[in-house]
Amino acid sequence: MKNKRWYLFLLLFPCVTGKAQVDLKSAEALIKRVIPQHASHFRAEALSTSAPADVFEIESRKNTIILRGNNGVAIASALYYYLKEYTHCQITWNGTNLKLSQKLPAVPAKIRRTSPYTYRYYLNYCTFNYSMSWWDWARWEKEIDWMALHGINLPLAITGQEYIWHEVYRSLGFTEEDLKTFFCGPSYFAWFWMGNLDAWGGPLPQHWMESHRDLQQQIVARERALGMKPVLPAFTGHVPAAFTKLYPTSKLKKTNWGNDFDDTYILDTEDPMFATLGKKFLETQTKYYGNSHLYSADTFNENEPPSDDPDYLASLSKKVYEGMRSADPDATWVMQGWLFYSDRKFWKGPQIKALLDAVPNDHMLLLDLATEIEPVWKRTEAFYGKPWIWNMLHNFGGNISMFGRIEGVAKGPSQALHDSASGQMKGIGLTMEGIEQNPVLYELMTDHTWRDQDIVLDAWLPEYILNRYGSKDAHALKAWQILRTTVYNGKDIRDGAESIIAARPTFESGRRWAKTTLNYPAESLLPAWDELMQAIPACKDYDGFQYDLVDVTRQVLANYALPLHQSIAELYIRKDTIGFARETEKFIQLIDDLDRLLATRKDFLLGKWLEDARRCGITKEEKDLYEQNARNLITLWGGAGNRLHEYSCRQWSGLLSDFYKPRWQQFFQQRIIAARQRQPFDQQRFDEGIKAWEWQWVTAHTHFPEQTTGNSIDVVQQLYQQYRAAIEASYSTMK
Repeated sequence: MKNKRWYLFLLLFPCVTGKAQVDLKSAEALIKRVIPQHASHFRAEALSTSAPADVFEIESRKNTIILRGNNGVAIASALYYYLKEYTHCQITWNGTNLKLSQKLPAVPAKIRRTSPYTYRYYLNYCTFNYSMSWWDWARWEKEIDWMALHGINLPLAITGQEYIWHEVYRSLGFTEEDLKTFFCGPSYFAWFWMGNLDAWGGPLPQHWMESHRDLQQQIVARERALGMKPVLPAFTGHVPAAFTKLYPTSKLKKTNWGNDFDDTYILDTEDPMFATLGKKFLETQTKYYGNSHLYSADTFNENEPPSDDPDYLASLSKKVYEGMRSADPDATWVMQGWLFYSDRKFWKGPQIKALLDAVPNDHMLLLDLATEIEPVWKRTEAFYGKPWIWNMLHNFGGNISMFGRIEGVAKGPSQALHDSASGQMKGIGLTMEGIEQNPVLYELMTDHTWRDQDIVLDAWLPEYILNRYGSKDAHALKAWQILRTTVYNGKDIRDGAESIIAARPTFESGRRWAKTTLNYPAESLLPAWDELMQAIPACKDYDGFQYDLVDVTRQVLANYALPLHQSIAELYIRKDTIGFARETEKFIQLIDDLDRLLATRKDFLLGKWLEDARRCGITKEEKDLYEQNARNLITLWGGAGNRLHEYSCRQWSGLLSDFYKPRWQQFFQQRIIAARQRQPFDQQRFDEGIKAWEWQWVTAHTHFPEQTTGNSIDVVQQLYQQYRAAIEASYSTMK
């Protein structure tokens, strides 16, 4: 036990060992986890290099594949490079192909790759809730392996932060009662950490804090063992509402995030307690989680500062940095550049420059958080000289939608890298709000890690399909050329469209949150569906193909709901009750069929999300609280009247049948009643009633399956026969 504690100490505090060494045991353990039956055919070796960039080599020696790297990430990347290029395998969240032959192909000549990017960043605050709220160590271990295989070396690491704050505030004299209205529930930590809300979804049990302290220690220890540098949080001023009770003369700014949650309180950077708290937080955090000298801090996330005076903003920024530096003289501030994108009316050139210039260039790193949507670096003189990272945001809210800017992602990073105006571009990153969707975009983006030129999609896509489907089937290739120019063309809309099914029921487009505008004509996706159906004989045995077939079918059916909905609305206006009844029955049947389709894949199960939440608790009260958090986030997001309802909507089996379907049934039934009584339909009254029903669903405890039901191929073939002609006819009618 003593040796185990010492090993963990070395991982949390690598600086005590002197010059960093390649942890070959950790790299070898990763190889065994990824390909346990073939691990004996590989050997990991350390590669010495004086260059700051990561590098790997691969070569054959007799019957062994040698994987060399200057750290564990480089060695893991070498493994994945070999698996993709020589055995045509693939590892994604949504489909894995590791069909390796007993005799592995030899590497004809030594391969050497050097990354042009010092940093490869990963994660967004929001990812920790939209996707990771209920992860245990087994799931985190799998993700860290994925990160290493894909070249990630700079992961955001904010699990367990609530434990540190609890320690800090208790040491200052705050009582448990004081903190009960501070810590939120586990589904909402991202917005709690960023100062947007307090308490919602709580109170937070002590067991959660302690278990996630332990989980964070495992996370950062493994990341460091593989050569990653975890980015830990720093203090930006968010304090409990009870702060004035202990510090009555403190300077606080009361702020509110959209009037849907209670006020939160931000401590003024000029207040003496700001520096005290900042230092105490980092010292406590370092005690438990170690130190990479990299700290994430975002001031006024989606909340405007009280003044746009550049001098004020410079002073604020300087104080935040000094708070880090007081505890760690080598601190580097890692800032999400989201505020410069989301609130451009406030953050103009002088304001941005003042905020950034107050911190030395070599102690700040900017994340251009949504570069593929809008490159902020281009309107800020490359962040006025600061080192920065080109990021793909891609997904908002963890929504399920086929979408992406595939052409821009293929070219954007390398074009910026070679642009003389890009200043200190130091890396690339993934900053999506939710993961476990659209795997093609993430394979594409991470493929930039070991190259400095544009990715040519005409060559890249066939290799991607071979690795994913086990074949360069002609029909599969045609399908992907269609997907490339439809769902993945990235035009017209910011992020993926949602289905009308997930919208709170109405015939009035201005009343719903769900966005249904597509970036392509809906009928243009049908040929991709046709081609994938014809690819079934050649590709059906591959997990990635089965996922893609289900996902394309899901997207086609989800799109079809919109013309069906429009037809229903027109029939109601014409008072065609027979036609209305017929079409509403089709709409409800469509939801049932979508639910049945998605039940065939683990990727689309509500039951897994809810049961994972319950497993985090050790008492019935804790389990019920976590389940309510899990239900709330993906439906109402907050209270019954919250403006963010459906922001994190999911097309999942169980959610379709038990939440979206009953809402639409109630809507259609009440519409019929109003028509029969020759009364105008009261949409506002319906909304109020359905909000109450939605809250009942959020607080319920119905069980949903965690295991899949049915065969994906069989169900898709049935639905294709059932819907293909009707869908095409519906679009022809709309024209």
